[in-house]
Amino acid sequence: MFKILNLLPCLCWLLVCHCSSGSGAPASHPDASNGNADAPTVAGGAAGTSALQTGGVVGSGGIAGMGGIVGVGGSASSGGTKPIGGTLSDGGTAGGLTTAGGAISGAGSTSTGGTQAAGGAAGTGGAAVTGGTKVTGGTQATGGTQATGGTRTTGGATGVGGTTVGGGTTGGNTAGGGAAGGTAGGGTASGGAAGRTTGGSTTSGGAAGGTKTTAGTTAAGGSTAMGGSGAGGSGTGGGGNGGAAGSAAGTGTPETSPLGYGKGTTGGGNATAVNVADMAAAQAAIDGYSGTGGLVLKYTGKFNFGSIADPCVQHTLAAQTLEIKNKSNITIVGADGSAANFGIHIASSSSNIIIRNMTIGLTPGGGDSDMISLEGMSGGIPTDIWIDHNELFSSMADCPGAGDTAFDGMIDIKKGADNVTISYNYMHDHHKVSLNGYTDDDSAVRHVTFHHNLFENVGSRTPLQRHGYSHMLNNYLYKVVVSGINVRMGGYSLIEANYFETVLNPVTARDSSAIGYWDLRNNNLATAADVAAGNKFGITWDAGSTGTVNATDWTTTATYPEALGYSYTADPCQCVHDGLRAVAGAGKGLVTLRCK
Repeated sequence: MFKILNLLPCLCWLLVCHCSSGSGAPASHPDASNGNADAPTVAGGAAGTSALQTGGVVGSGGIAGMGGIVGVGGSASSGGTKPIGGTLSDGGTAGGLTTAGGAISGAGSTSTGGTQAAGGAAGTGGAAVTGGTKVTGGTQATGGTQATGGTRTTGGATGVGGTTVGGGTTGGNTAGGGAAGGTAGGGTASGGAAGRTTGGSTTSGGAAGGTKTTAGTTAAGGSTAMGGSGAGGSGTGGGGNGGAAGSAAGTGTPETSPLGYGKGTTGGGNATAVNVADMAAAQAAIDGYSGTGGLVLKYTGKFNFGSIADPCVQHTLAAQTLEIKNKSNITIVGADGSAANFGIHIASSSSNIIIRNMTIGLTPGGGDSDMISLEGMSGGIPTDIWIDHNELFSSMADCPGAGDTAFDGMIDIKKGADNVTISYNYMHDHHKVSLNGYTDDDSAVRHVTFHHNLFENVGSRTPLQRHGYSHMLNNYLYKVVVSGINVRMGGYSLIEANYFETVLNPVTARDSSAIGYWDLRNNNLATAADVAAGNKFGITWDAGSTGTVNATDWTTTATYPEALGYSYTADPCQCVHDGLRAVAGAGKGLVTLRCK
């Protein structure tokens, strides 16, 4: 008995240690090195303290969140939630299933029984029950549910050259080239990017959140997730290189006046808006306007870009162009959900013109139909122009017999047009984007600011600048396949705090008889190593024609020689990468980028 009593303390010690180990320390997890796989993430959602926001956040136009940014500064929950962009086990699932747009409960639990609808339920009802019992692995319901109508706002996801306007489609594939913001029960068309699908699949590169994609490429014409900025992780989707912690991006209030060289532009001011439903009505209103008192047109027309089965037909058709000539103090603003299949020509002495929130695509007429064109004539030159928050696109198709003019001129500034700001536009799927100077002999001094524009899946001219001065500030150039900023004929460009990714010849002087000059400041490309072969940003070069000078050493060739004449604060280029997609283009409420 005495010996037994002596053994009791040891037995008690063993029991206490055993219980402490079993109840106080979490069981190991096969993906523990990459974060807690039981705490799921949601594309576009902000990770709170273990539980995620109800319904997730789906950006206007079907863009999931802001490129998969988790919380503020990419921080995950205190429960060890895996940051977006990390490598997930089993193809990107983590405990309960992670879906784009849906919200699942804290600590990895799904609704009672562990069932999570595919795609998540958008809007109310999209959140699973907090504290529900997690079924091992999570059970995915077929098809899932979607918020009423599955509709989308204008300016979001696009297909091969198109944005489908007027809501999502249900039960099948979207029209050729057109992508719905929310589709139910089917996949997207080739090149279409579904911002939120239910029971279907997103395009390559469009996966958001925990779903891992291959190679991180967006579909042609797609408006897909932009490659998350998980804390220190590598992004998926739009080719992210990983966000540094603390580079969180949010949204700010709309600008009431432009930043940049177009700073004096006020447009039609407070004039009562006139609703116009088509180009003919808009032209009649402009023709009937005296030209000086102030005119505001609200464009409400719609166009189904999915109805264009073959984009190469467009260059064979007659151009359709809204003409503003020798008229000033005009604003044209697109209503949310509107879309246009015509161009806008601002000519001669027209001044103080604003074009905002327009979706313009696949315009007919080839080289005779720029989407937005500013052109001096014998009667004068356009000045004080603001082109803001528009979505412009066509197609990257190579059309037989069209030469290089099938999809020319997205925003062209020529023959003396001056004092222009081009901001927060989403310009994509187009061969030649922006011409700044008509020919090598177009030597009129121009001043143009490009800020917070997203150039995606384009050929060249982002912009092409002959002579004059440009300030390239906080733009994101992604998937440029011929050349990026091409400064020539003695022009000067201040290239500041931009983000270049997967770009051939990002800064160059080529194809003219004289080169131009650049002043490089605080871009994501900082040294020659960032643009050398095998660099992590996907930057490549070709030799170009005789006389070409490329920025392969990534150094300034000339200090910008003029005072800008306006004040500004450059956003960090990583914040531009992480957040610009959520605010650029039409149908975004004109909100701006706010870097925290």
